Amino acid sequence: MENKQPLSPHIQIYRWHISSLVSISHRITGIINIIAITFICLWTSCLLLGEANYQLINLFLTSLFGKFFILAITWSFSFQVLSEIRHLIMDLGYGYELNTTKISGLLVIFGSVILTIIFYLVGNIFL
Repeated sequence: MENKQPLSPHIQIYRWHISSLVSISHRITGIINIIAITFICLWTSCLLLGEANYQLINLFLTSLFGKFFILAITWSFSFQVLSEIRHLIMDLGYGYELNTTKISGLLVIFGSVILTIIFYLVGNIFL
């Protein structure tokens, strides 16, 4: 006897929620952050290899693409930190109500953008 019903919801019928978006984005930004930390470690290691290597990376980071890269990494770290705080609160047993998860998810998304803008503005003032 063959069962025609799907075993789990398929992507065509699954309704996206803020919590789904935050959860998937949290995983993606975690991978991006590991790659970014590796890149930052390699960049600082180039200081030991001489000024020419450092200048090459400095040239990249001062280019338009490099500045976008820095902003993207800043957003990624901000998103990860806020999402981790959200998970910590949920691990303590709070915030499982539907409206609360929606609000906390939106706070993570918009908060990470606001933090990125703040870091950008502070960086322009002091650098």
